[in-house]
Amino acid sequence: MKIHLDSKNTYGTINPKLHGQFIEFLGSCIDDGIWVGKDSTIPNIRGLRQDVVEALKALEPPIVRWPGGCYADTYHWRDGIGDPTKRPVTFNENFGTYELDQHQFGTDEFMDFCNLIGAEPWLNVNLLSGSVQEMKDWLEYCNRKQPTSLAKLRQANGHTEPYNVKYVGIGNEVWGGGGFMTPQQYAMTYRKYATAMPTFKTSLFDQENAYKIASGPDGNKPKERVRWTREFLAALANYRQPDIDAIDLHFYNWNIDHENDTPTDFTPNDWTRVIQDAHELDDVISEQESLITKGLANMPIPESTMDHRLDHIDLVVGEWGNWHRPAFTARPALHQQVTMRDALTTAISLNILQKHCDSVAMACVAQTVNVLNSLLLTDGDKTILTPNYDVFMMYKGHRGGHVLPLDAETPDVETFASVKNNTITVSLSNTAIREPKTITLIFDHNVQLSTAETLNATHVTDYNDAAHPNAVRRHPLAMAQMTGRQQTVTLPAASVTTLQFKLV
Repeated sequence: MKIHLDSKNTYGTINPKLHGQFIEFLGSCIDDGIWVGKDSTIPNIRGLRQDVVEALKALEPPIVRWPGGCYADTYHWRDGIGDPTKRPVTFNENFGTYELDQHQFGTDEFMDFCNLIGAEPWLNVNLLSGSVQEMKDWLEYCNRKQPTSLAKLRQANGHTEPYNVKYVGIGNEVWGGGGFMTPQQYAMTYRKYATAMPTFKTSLFDQENAYKIASGPDGNKPKERVRWTREFLAALANYRQPDIDAIDLHFYNWNIDHENDTPTDFTPNDWTRVIQDAHELDDVISEQESLITKGLANMPIPESTMDHRLDHIDLVVGEWGNWHRPAFTARPALHQQVTMRDALTTAISLNILQKHCDSVAMACVAQTVNVLNSLLLTDGDKTILTPNYDVFMMYKGHRGGHVLPLDAETPDVETFASVKNNTITVSLSNTAIREPKTITLIFDHNVQLSTAETLNATHVTDYNDAAHPNAVRRHPLAMAQMTGRQQTVTLPAASVTTLQFKLV
């Protein structure tokens, strides 16, 4: 099989924020996963698990979404600030967590976590049990530079400088646990919150920094997701249009209808089905792109030049990843192991998100630690890197790159390529469960191979745990010498491979 790469035929720029992360108070994602407390015998940095911090610092996630998710709509930010011994104790019922919540990891701890790993924070505000005033106060606490009472409260809690939070989600899954709203009801609620959001300007002509993210549709409901986006945008078109920067689509690769298919025990047919189903994300994004374009075209022209007309809205995929049936009954809640099947669907999903970089501005895998499609798992004092962690590390070279369209017919091989700073990064995933695949890359320019690594396993059901932390780990790939402008590569069965070439 041959793949032609034209280094001059490019489009778009891959926003690094397409490689975002999501953490939530579900199961042991945060408590025991990220947060162990300052007095823990587990090595930590101000209560944050040191191994997790170091692994994510190496990954350099551009953005982290918190506190939810469903948890956001029961979270009151004041519960998580100030003296840790005086914080209230509540009960967390979200998605079967059913645990006491000590609120030891709050706003200041989250900001410390983001700072340590080099990520920007995305806050999701409480739209269901909170209020407009609570949102205003939270953002004032985080961002106000002037010495208001809330800014002084932040300073009293040890943080003199504002956090400068830019990304704000207004509600979460409002079509479900976020309130079972209709698009029209949510549009009315969104208008209030978006209008009340502080701007932190000091002059009338300053540019507003906030990036307002609306709750988008349930990507797993084919009929509902179309109606939701269409009707939400139509509701925004009535009278004056509020500011909105993005719509947050959620899509999971559901694997919940096959009782005998588990994360670590599945048949070849199960393998094929789950991998094929991951491609639905491509169709969903294309559909939503079209709906947003049509919705914006129907926005009325304001009567006054003092009012603005919505002419651009980004698409955001705030939650994505594999969700296997046993996660529903797992303890801790939503705990899920990761095999090469998950690694391949993670690579496929990243390919899709990057391919749509002209319209998709951000995306967050669900979730970073101990929940669903995790990059990291913890077990006592051990931190385990899953195969998904390796995929994200192997894809770092695509961040900020320009997409190179690849039209080659390559059965069982998923392809993606980008170019940045005279370096071409090529990612090739062999979805064939037993057969290696040989690919010939043909370049339009002289290139020199600089790196080649692959991720595969002895058995596709293998996984990493505390006893075998490196059972599935990326490693250098032996390559034949290039011939002219051609490079031949043999992809192991059930593998993810990334190659980098320097233009010479």
